[in-house]
Amino acid sequence: MNWEQLLSLRRQGDRNKRLRKEQDETRLGFEVDYDRIIFSSAFRSLQDKTQVIPLSKTSFVHTRLTHSLEVSVVGRSLGRVVGKKVLEKHPHLTAVHGYKFNDFGAIVAAAALAHDIGNPPFGHSGEKAIGEYFKTGSGSRYKDLLTPKQYQDLIDFEGNANGFKILTETRKGIEGGVRLSYATLGAFMKYPKESLPKKPTNHIAHKKFGYFQNEASFFKEVAEEVGLLKHNVGEETTYSRHPLTFLVEAADDICYTIIDFEDGINLGLIEEEYALEYLIKLVKDAINTSKYNNLVTTADRLSYLRSLAINTLIQEAASVFIAHEEEILSGTFDVALVDKSKYEAQINDILKISVNKIYQSQEVTEKEIAGYEILATLLDRYCIATDNFNNGKSSNYDKLILRAEGDNFDYKNEDLYARLIGISNYVASLTDGNALLKFQKIKGLHI
Repeated sequence: MNWEQLLSLRRQGDRNKRLRKEQDETRLGFEVDYDRIIFSSAFRSLQDKTQVIPLSKTSFVHTRLTHSLEVSVVGRSLGRVVGKKVLEKHPHLTAVHGYKFNDFGAIVAAAALAHDIGNPPFGHSGEKAIGEYFKTGSGSRYKDLLTPKQYQDLIDFEGNANGFKILTETRKGIEGGVRLSYATLGAFMKYPKESLPKKPTNHIAHKKFGYFQNEASFFKEVAEEVGLLKHNVGEETTYSRHPLTFLVEAADDICYTIIDFEDGINLGLIEEEYALEYLIKLVKDAINTSKYNNLVTTADRLSYLRSLAINTLIQEAASVFIAHEEEILSGTFDVALVDKSKYEAQINDILKISVNKIYQSQEVTEKEIAGYEILATLLDRYCIATDNFNNGKSSNYDKLILRAEGDNFDYKNEDLYARLIGISNYVASLTDGNALLKFQKIKGLHI
């Protein structure tokens, strides 16, 4: 892979190449990507989607929106640090093409801003709830009516693939979705493969999948435009990750490691003294002891340690990237940047505590159980009403359901797979609160 191709400014529908040296410096193309994402309705919906605790009544707790904003800020810093080093190593990128280190930061910031845009309500359990509806629930009736890859898309419903669909899907009057630069889309594509074969290797890029069958041709167009390397896995083709994807992933890893942990402390799920001890272990080389000892409140101590921890991990992730740049460009680097970090042990200690004390807490568990029932009910009602419409057997109840939803999903589409993905995409687009409200209305609990 080469950086000039990887930093492509092309957008869907372009006929001519966009050159970096011809860009308007007051509104750079990569910065336009950020603006388009932040003004999109899909991004706004993240304000009421779970990051730590579903349907939390505490205003302090992070939502997917605040988490995404923080990841984009960390990603921008990571991109700039790496960009400066890359341009020093490859000066022709500046001399010949006009690239600047801020370009790297803008691409990573935009991709990081969008990294959770396809996630369903109720956190990662929302993905599992949609998948299990089609695998073991009523939706299993569709298995023999779909191709293996189409069915796998549904039973392993993936927020990353759904995000790519949201960002790129052409809708009536809207060509190419959000129309981001291919560099930003490339950096967004965390898992550059389809749903089958499932986890064909231990490479980090094969952990999940990155696009549904209906987006396969455009995914490949983006991959080939930015020059991602092709790999044959059996009879299937996968691609190497875009190098900047590793920075997007690192920014996410840094934020949920440190900030979810901080939420757990503030919510009283993790004992303060016990937790601060783990954060201090992470930043012991950077901490100003006298300054820290003068801080009186838990919030101030946490804020200080959080700032140090994030900065420490940014510098470490950037160093790992630069040290392994050649492997990354050749597609042979196969783990997350934090897995090569000298702080891996401290990070894993913090994550173990977060899993036990926060993600598996009683409050989270009880709300995730409710989320399963809510999403399964919505999927079932929409699928049955849509099936009956297409079979000419609509009941009055079916007609009411479809009338209430209007054009939220294309129930008239003759393609079964397109209908099911469309319904799943719509349910995934709902906020936690909207999903609950629709469930209550369908059950007659709210009028």
